[in-house]
Amino acid sequence: MTGEVLVPHDVQTTLNFYKPINDELPYNYVEEPPVGVLRTNIGQDVQQVVVHDIRGKEDTVGLDKTGFQFVTHKSVEKDFVDEEAIQTKYYAEVEDILKKHTGAKRVVIFDHTLRRNPVDGVIRANDARGPVERVHVDQTYAAAIGRVYRHLGDDAERLLKGRVRIINVWRPIANPVAHKPLAVANYRTLGREDLVSTRHIYPNSEGSTFSVRYNPTQRWYFLANQTPDEVTLIKCYDSDEDKARLTPHSAFLDVTSPKDAPNRQSIEVRALVFENE
Repeated sequence: MTGEVLVPHDVQTTLNFYKPINDELPYNYVEEPPVGVLRTNIGQDVQQVVVHDIRGKEDTVGLDKTGFQFVTHKSVEKDFVDEEAIQTKYYAEVEDILKKHTGAKRVVIFDHTLRRNPVDGVIRANDARGPVERVHVDQTYAAAIGRVYRHLGDDAERLLKGRVRIINVWRPIANPVAHKPLAVANYRTLGREDLVSTRHIYPNSEGSTFSVRYNPTQRWYFLANQTPDEVTLIKCYDSDEDKARLTPHSAFLDVTSPKDAPNRQSIEVRALVFENE
């Protein structure tokens, strides 16, 4: 980041919310569905929203207050092309970030996703996963509990007696975010019917995510010109019902972005965060 003062700006844009296209329970096949079956029965409800720039007011939000938080952290990793380095050096950094900002005693990282445009040339086109332009939450409450059993085995019952969270650590790579920045919603502004449990079907297993209905009470935020040294913590689950429990999120189009700015690159690391050791 240069030394100039960044002027906060809110963005008028559209977000893609949940709309059913048939009477079946919502579902999404991660890979090819059975013959004759739609890959998903989730339609798009495109709604105009304002995404508010939080820059300069980062202290007004927080994981327990709104479900998301912005923190500063300079990583030793810069390119994120070496898978071994990501899973050793960078995972260790993420564990330190989460322990520092959540007070957690134990952090278990279970996966990560790199998002790049295939024309960036740093990875093969068939490995490229672009930004997700649909409002969602990565885990339902039931799926989050299932994650604990899946990854912690015999230790799951003991750990579930304490507070359990799932937090995504989202970081831009290489350059500030201009195109397709990440919008996050304040949990406290969600309506009771906004979250829609959606089957997430893999070839040999099944989980569930939340799709999200539009509600005009929802308030959306982003960090304008977010740099690789600025990290978004996105809560996807919290067993403490008195705290903000999750954060719907989505990439969005910022038409004010310079056309010649580089494409967005980012990495998100997903972790179980335990109050008990």
